[in-house]
Amino acid sequence: MRRTGTANLPLHSGHCPPWLFSKMKQLARPVAEAVVNEYSEEEFLRRLADPYWFQAFGCVLGFDWHSSGVTTTVCGALKECGLEEIGIGVAGGKGKKSLQAPEQIIELSDRLGFSNSASLVRASKLSAKVDNACVQDGYSLYQHSFFFSKDDWTVVQQGMNDENKYARRYHWSSRIARSFVDEPHAAICCDARSAHALDMTAKQSTVARFASVDALNEGDYAKLKRKEEMKTLSMPEHHHIELSKQVVKALNQAREINPANYEELIAIRGLGPAAVRALALTANLVYGTELSWQDPAKFSFSHGGKDGIPMPVDKKTYDNTISMLKSAVEEAKLGNVDKTRALRRLNEFVQ
Repeated sequence: MRRTGTANLPLHSGHCPPWLFSKMKQLARPVAEAVVNEYSEEEFLRRLADPYWFQAFGCVLGFDWHSSGVTTTVCGALKECGLEEIGIGVAGGKGKKSLQAPEQIIELSDRLGFSNSASLVRASKLSAKVDNACVQDGYSLYQHSFFFSKDDWTVVQQGMNDENKYARRYHWSSRIARSFVDEPHAAICCDARSAHALDMTAKQSTVARFASVDALNEGDYAKLKRKEEMKTLSMPEHHHIELSKQVVKALNQAREINPANYEELIAIRGLGPAAVRALALTANLVYGTELSWQDPAKFSFSHGGKDGIPMPVDKKTYDNTISMLKSAVEEAKLGNVDKTRALRRLNEFVQ
């Protein structure tokens, strides 16, 4: 995947019409099944981690081409369309549903016969923790969807900036994330870029990650505890941080655990953005390590949707597409692959 461009995902009011969401579920299943039958479960997960494919998928399902709702509705439709029947589990969701991801992963893994639920739960928790605490770009997570097969997983999660009312989507893939803390994203999508974003996953912050662990274990963060000391520091605005009692308590608790590396550090429960920022600034102050203040958002797209722009959803064509794809999937199961070959030729022609 190329890492170029930006995405334009403003907040739109209202909800997805029930009739449209019902059709989205009906169409999402045969599309997923066609990809799984033609390629594999892993290929479908890989495509969900591709921001261009995900956006195009949302447009095919008929939702807004440029609103934040495309993420939540597409993920919601995929969760409710029965993907476990083709070997794919979907956990989490929007708001409070996102917090249910770990227990849903365990339940679905047991139902699907997967034996790696512990590592899947860890991937779910760490991906959310990284985008909430290690990538401090002004966007608060409110959507976390975790897709997984026997051997692979994909995360699609989204944050909202309360000031500019834009959303930011974060894509993860187990095939790309060799580490949870070293440039792990398949993509980060948003058009509105932050002027000052602390990115502890950037290559530029590599030494700072090691120094953060050292600063915690050595207790150097105490150098930032007193306001009198902070006032003497000549730092640009984006370096400012004030250590509250809660942050100091979290740091002290983390120190008792004595993490061996940065991944273990951020996995500590209760250690949030303020503590991560405090350690990063301490590493910068004490050890002189470099930090990345560059916003990591990269991708952009533009297509069609539910509010009649550029045109209303054509229900008849939508139903015909659902029928054709379901028929192609069922016939492929019986050995007749003419329709799926035609779809592949169409795809090649479009490309």
